[in-house]
Amino acid sequence: MLILLQNIIRFVALVLLQVLALNNIQFLGFLNPYIYILFIFSLPVKLPRWFTLILGFVLGLSIDMFSNTLGIHAFASVLIAFIRQGVIGLFTSIEEGSNPTPSFYTFGVGSYIKYVVVLVFIHHFTLFILEAFTFNHLGMTLLKALLNSFVTILIILGIQSFRKK
Repeated sequence: MLILLQNIIRFVALVLLQVLALNNIQFLGFLNPYIYILFIFSLPVKLPRWFTLILGFVLGLSIDMFSNTLGIHAFASVLIAFIRQGVIGLFTSIEEGSNPTPSFYTFGVGSYIKYVVVLVFIHHFTLFILEAFTFNHLGMTLLKALLNSFVTILIILGIQSFRKK
């Protein structure tokens, strides 16, 4: 019950932080951190995939409704919710019978950083390629995804470094 309450609070806090503060930041014209995806990253590892997909859709749709972006956040969030288990399997091994919440302490620093970097970049690249809806300016889209991913990763790792065991 406590984990459910923590996740509800995390969901609401991240959505509000994203739409009220971070969506209004446009550093150098195109840098905008998207830390709402930290909610998907912080879900318990053994959560059923179908439930993770639903939560990813609701999260992305919530951001889309406040941002008027017509489903691009929902698509990108569902994509990382779908591949999350595979990425976790690439970088860490989970003991039988345990259901940890991904963090520096449960995955180890190196594995957690790899997990975050891969999912953030996939999310951002998908988001910006859908936003542009063309491959004509692929270089600019890739640069935008890389720079935004870098800022988002730094913020997410900073937030996670303050979490306790």
